[in-house]
Order: sequence, then C-alpha cells, then structure tokens
Amino acid sequence: MNGIFKALADPTRRKVLELLRQGPMAAGELSDRFPVSRPTMSAHFNILREAGLIAAHRDGKSIVYRLQLSVLEDALLSFGQLFGIGGTAPAAPREGSSA
Repeated sequence: MNGIFKALADPTRRKVLELLRQGPMAAGELSDRFPVSRPTMSAHFNILREAGLIAAHRDGKSIVYRLQLSVLEDALLSFGQLFGIGGTAPAAPREGSSA
C-alpha cells in the first residue's frame, strides 16, 4: 500500500490517473498534456506502474497506458477498513459514551 500512496502523493500522477479514466492513452499523448520533459513523465509512469495503478502495452512504436481501477479500489477499501470505515472493523467508543 505504501507504493500506492507514494504514487498518489504527486499531483502530476493524480492527473495522469484522471486522464486515464477517460480511456487508454499513448505515453506521448499523455506527456504532451504536461509542462515537463518526457523523461520526467516516464519516471511518473514507472511509479504508477510499480504501484499497479496503471498497466502498459506496446502498440507498434507506442506504449499505451490504461488505468487499473481495481488496484485503486482495493487500496481504498483496505485503507478504509484500517480506520473502521466499511463495517469490517469495530467502531471505537465515542468520548463521553459508556460503551
């Protein structure tokens, strides 16, 4: 889960995920939407891939990325359960209650 939070910590990577919600996109097409170099974007893509948030496949000379939404959903579910959100963990007693 640490890799997922590292990936989500950067606003550029969050924007990449937002763009990929619309559908798969080529690396060059994604890179053109950001005011940084292609090597910098490649580093962002690698972090997202290592976290399992995006998948890549080669299409001719292009690398096409797509969102791995199930990984993000699983991470958010696990995170919520850690804090008792989602009904699987016991709720902590409220201050002033006699529980």
